[in-house]
Amino acid sequence: MSTPTPTAAPTPGSTAHELTHGRRESRLFETLCAVSTWSTFAVLVILIVSVSYRAWGWLDWQFLTSFDSRKPERAGILAGLLGSCWMIVITIMFSVPVGVGAAVYLEEYATDNLLTRIIRTNLANLAGVPSIVYGILGLTVFVRMFGLFGEQGLFHIEGIPLWGDAVIPLPFGRTVISGALSLSLLILPVIIVAAQEALRAVPPSLRHASLALGATRWQTIRHQVLPSALPGIMTGVILAISRAFGETAPLVMIGAMTFVRFAPGKITSLQVVFDDPASLVRAPFDTFTVIPIQIFNWVRQAKSEFQHVAAAGIVVLLVVLLVLNGLAIYVRHRSQKNLRW
Repeated sequence: MSTPTPTAAPTPGSTAHELTHGRRESRLFETLCAVSTWSTFAVLVILIVSVSYRAWGWLDWQFLTSFDSRKPERAGILAGLLGSCWMIVITIMFSVPVGVGAAVYLEEYATDNLLTRIIRTNLANLAGVPSIVYGILGLTVFVRMFGLFGEQGLFHIEGIPLWGDAVIPLPFGRTVISGALSLSLLILPVIIVAAQEALRAVPPSLRHASLALGATRWQTIRHQVLPSALPGIMTGVILAISRAFGETAPLVMIGAMTFVRFAPGKITSLQVVFDDPASLVRAPFDTFTVIPIQIFNWVRQAKSEFQHVAAAGIVVLLVVLLVLNGLAIYVRHRSQKNLRW
């Protein structure tokens, strides 16, 4: 039997040298991370200050409550603001129930087989597909409907209570609902993946305890799993909605208008809704514009004053996005604070 060869003990000098070298590498890495972080922050501050400076004197109440105009001093963002609100509301109505429901099924009901794994892999891949691809898909499916209804058709619904008659174009054409459905396709993978991660974070012991006490699977999901996963789900939903709010490429692809002097359904105030309730039905099937497309249109204008108008629109868009992201942080913090397992 061979005897093991004894290893030489490290000398005090080599150990001190290794420690000094390790500390030097640690400080160098920390410095590089700090430089990367603060340089990015500095660029962001420079951009925000530059845009705010150009928007100074142009961002006022008249800008927020006026429609677009060929004259820069009279141009406003109201059409884009209302169009974006309609777009996001309809997008939420379609994407959130479908996305959260799909995540619940995949995590709580579906068996772990080949088909389920393929669906999960494709969902993760779809979350990284460029937005212009969803614009092409929306143009084919929702704007033209594969040409099944011809170039132009109308679907009449008569006798709706409180609204009267409604006319729905088939195919939908370049309307609010086509844009909302296209954006729903865009953010659905993001919502599903975020909801799946939130559901996986719920401890399995919580499910086991609920089932052991006699609760059904649906009761366990409704009363235990979903409330526990709500912070992560809401954060993912709000961040996905904020992404959809700033998207331009899919809406340009489906033909959102650049110059609009009216709101969808001609709704400019609550009084219009009370006087003409049918405007709520017409609005999703009306032409529209959104804030990013209005900014794009102003930037292209030859008059230099429109650059200030575009800067004011960028500030409005940034404020809305910051509010949405701040809401996500608040919802997550409040939900986690009140969460008890």
